[in-house]
Order: sequence, then structure tokens, then C-alpha cells
Amino acid sequence: MNQQLSDNAIQLLRQLISTPSFSREEDKTATLIEQFLSAHGIPTQREGNNVWAQTPPVPGKPTLLLNSHHDTVKPNSGYTRDPFAATIEAGKLFGLGSNDAGGALVSLLATFVHFYPTGLKGWNLVLAASAEEETSGQNGIEKLWPKLPAIDCAIVGEPTLLGMAVAEKGLMVLDCIAQGKAGHAAREEGVNAIYAALPDIEWFRHYEFPKVSPTLGRIKMSVTVIHAGQAHNQVPPECQFTVDVRATDAYSLEEILETVQQNVQCKVTPRSMRLRPSGIAADHPLVVAGTRLGLHQYGSPTTSDQALIPVPSVKMGPGDSARSHAADEFIYVDEIRSGIDTYIRLLEAL
Repeated sequence: MNQQLSDNAIQLLRQLISTPSFSREEDKTATLIEQFLSAHGIPTQREGNNVWAQTPPVPGKPTLLLNSHHDTVKPNSGYTRDPFAATIEAGKLFGLGSNDAGGALVSLLATFVHFYPTGLKGWNLVLAASAEEETSGQNGIEKLWPKLPAIDCAIVGEPTLLGMAVAEKGLMVLDCIAQGKAGHAAREEGVNAIYAALPDIEWFRHYEFPKVSPTLGRIKMSVTVIHAGQAHNQVPPECQFTVDVRATDAYSLEEILETVQQNVQCKVTPRSMRLRPSGIAADHPLVVAGTRLGLHQYGSPTTSDQALIPVPSVKMGPGDSARSHAADEFIYVDEIRSGIDTYIRLLEAL
């Protein structure tokens, strides 16, 4: 790995941290990424706040996508540091987005720059720095996808301690409504919608889908929000609650929804069917190369743009998911250097 290239990547990350890039407001960081690639002689294309580039395409070669996002969440109230200061102390680079997913993003950018002059033997490469990942927005990788060349597989850059997530849980949020009938709480009137909701809530709490994914385990359903009632002396006519469903590749989202609707009495409406579980075959070249390098392989419980990429993919990158969205977010500088080195070795092992 070129030392100057890794230094440039770290400097770019400091610039990205110093430039606010909340979801749907990433225009300035998109420009920084364009400028970084242009400085290395790489032509870029842009779709909204998504930036992409490709090595000169060779017909007949499969195409590998290198993807990560450059948007961030907003800093939480626990910060004791300036989230945009991008300071380095004791080997840690502090700042909003440093770990999620700035470290992975600049490592993939550096990897693409490394291979651009000569290409990657046997593969075409496409790089995409996408927007709106943190909000699962529709102007991110989904909007960019039709503009890209045909993609055969992908590496999604997220903080995984450089482990390789070979599967990722999907997400389906269900809005549920249990109906009752209003009445005065002092009299035996009405039908209490909260009580009507309790059997369904208990079902969500205890039900286990029979099929278990070998990489992602069981589907997990959690009731996370509940609203009912307007006054202490009124029997509530309606109880609304929300269920967070973490799906595995053992079932489609449609199959999960059908099972839910067959077992509960409340009205169930999914907010979206977009964030699907993903997986990749054990004999896929990316997985085989990761095995050859001794990379830890696992199933990830958290969602990313991997859910919106409709080709086989793995998720991996420098940094630790436990630091994501945390106050005083940071990434170790050496993690970025290791990230670049690992990405390069992985691609060379394909």
C-alpha cells in the first residue's frame, strides 16, 4: 500500500468530518469526493448527492461495486467535543461520521485509486459514494443504481472491525391498530382497545418462526412504540403500536407479513418492503477470497445499503459498529490504514 495514498485518505476523512453532511444535505461532501478522485486523474459522474466512477470497462469481465455512504446522523446531546473538529489524539480520529462510515468510505476510495491505473485482473470496478443511507432515503443507492453499469456483486463499506458480514438482516416496520369502542371509565361501557391489543402484543413477544437462518439466526420481532387514550376517564377506542421486525433470509418479507396477519386480530400495515435481508453463497469468489485471507465471517443484525443492493454482496470495513452514532465518535487512524490494506488484499485474492 502506498503510504502517501493512505495519508491522503485520512486527510480526506478529516475534510469530510469538518463538512456537515446530514442525510439529504450531503452536497458539499459529494463535491469533496469528486475533487479527491479528480485530483487522482479519475473522471466522476454524479446523480444528486451520489458520486460514482469506474475503471475503463473491459467487455466480458464481471463488475464489482465498491460502495459506502457519506451522509451522517445528527450529533446526539452527549457530545463533549466539537463533532466537526476532526482532531487526532492518541491515534484516534474524532468526529461525526468518522467511524460510520467515513473510515470505510475513504478506505474504499483509496483502494479504487490504487487499482485505477492498471485495473483489477479479471474484474471491472465501480465505485459509488452514496447518500441518504442513514435514513434509508430513496435518493441514495436506489436512485443511483439504474445509472450504474450492470453490477455482478458488491462490497459495502461499513464498520465491521474488518470482519466480513456474509448476510444481513432485513427490516420491516409494522404499524398495528387494535380497535375498541369509546366509553366512560367509571361505568361498564365501551371496549378497551388497549386490552384488545394485549393478546396481539403477547403474540409478537413470544412467537418464533420455525425456520432458522444458518447465518442470521431467528427472526426478531419487538413492539417498540404504543399510543392509546386521550383522557384518564375515557375508555380508549383505538390502540396503535409499532413492531420492529428484523428479517432473515429464511423467509421473504411477504411470507413474514402473511404469517403475522394470520395470527393477530389488529390491522397490520407495513411501512415499507424495501429493506430486504441479504446473503451470499459460500462458494462466491468474494467469500472464498475472504476465507483465504482468514477474515472472520458472520451474519449482521444491523441494516445498511446492502439491503437495497440486488446482487450478492458482503459488508465489511474498518471501525467498530458499537461506536456508530455514539457521542464523541472516533476511529483509530491505524484502522483506516489496515482497512485500505485489507481491501486491496481481498481484491487481489479474487
